Amino acid sequence: MTRKRRRFVLIAVCGAVLAVALGLVLSAMRDSIVFFRSPTEVAGDRVAPGTRFRLGGLVKDGSLRRGPDESVEFAVTDTGSTVPVRYRGLLPDLFREGQGVVAEGVLEPGGVFRADTVLAKHDETYMPREVADALKAQGRWKEGAAPGTVSQTAVK
Repeated sequence: MTRKRRRFVLIAVCGAVLAVALGLVLSAMRDSIVFFRSPTEVAGDRVAPGTRFRLGGLVKDGSLRRGPDESVEFAVTDTGSTVPVRYRGLLPDLFREGQGVVAEGVLEPGGVFRADTVLAKHDETYMPREVADALKAQGRWKEGAAPGTVSQTAVK
């Protein structure tokens, strides 16, 4: 085997190993990627049941119901659509009606979102960027608000 052929074989083997490693990394990442959806996207049948994603919006006033064994039901809204959410576990201390929330979980066939993680906002003006963008698209965003914030009058 000539030197030129050996070099070509070495480069081809290294390329194949690199391609297999890249394929394994991308395959592992596919299971951990979670997309953000708004209640309007979920209600518009743009999300298939059984899909894992993050749902963000505001906790609808009057929708919070606590059940036995730390089970909680509430609704998440973006003022356009509302999605019912079921969660079992302890809620964050800052969780309350009318405030921003991001829940991660799975959409059940009946249209109920079964959350396994609930994250609450950190102060009274915080709004997840995706929710703020959804409010802008609906024309409910108050101009002059800082990025990531929304006026309370804009969401009521």
